[in-house]
Amino acid sequence: MRRKDRQVTDLDEIVEIIERCDVCRIALSDDNMPYIIPMNFGYEVVDSNIIIYLHCANAGRKLDILKNNNRVCFEMDCKHKLVTGTKACDCSMEFESVIGDAVAHVLINNEDKIHGLNLIMKKYTQRNDYTYEDNHLKGVTVLKLVSTGFTAKRKQR
Repeated sequence: MRRKDRQVTDLDEIVEIIERCDVCRIALSDDNMPYIIPMNFGYEVVDSNIIIYLHCANAGRKLDILKNNNRVCFEMDCKHKLVTGTKACDCSMEFESVIGDAVAHVLINNEDKIHGLNLIMKKYTQRNDYTYEDNHLKGVTVLKLVSTGFTAKRKQR
């Protein structure tokens, strides 16, 4: 990271940033062409590693790409605030962000899917005690992104 003064290294602080973010963007590579998608997400930290859960339909471009290349990047950001100045170069943006690399896995068994879906629901509703009918579990794909590395950054005045 070029700007070490903005780097956030404390895992608890990184988790606080993730908690404030509403969207996780994942970037995939489709035959050497980038493809990025904003998604709702859930997460957990296991052995100091960030694991992100996403859900989607059972078919589509994202899954087609992942069949050929399950290495992805993820990005989330929050706390945006424009800082203005008298000159254009004096203007800036305050922010917090987390960026990382991961390996994506499609979850197959219902127990794993429910775990991931509950983490997604907990992120947005603060509840993780939902029940899921078998036909709903069959109609959704749950992705588990296991990070292979990540960095966090904060710019404040």
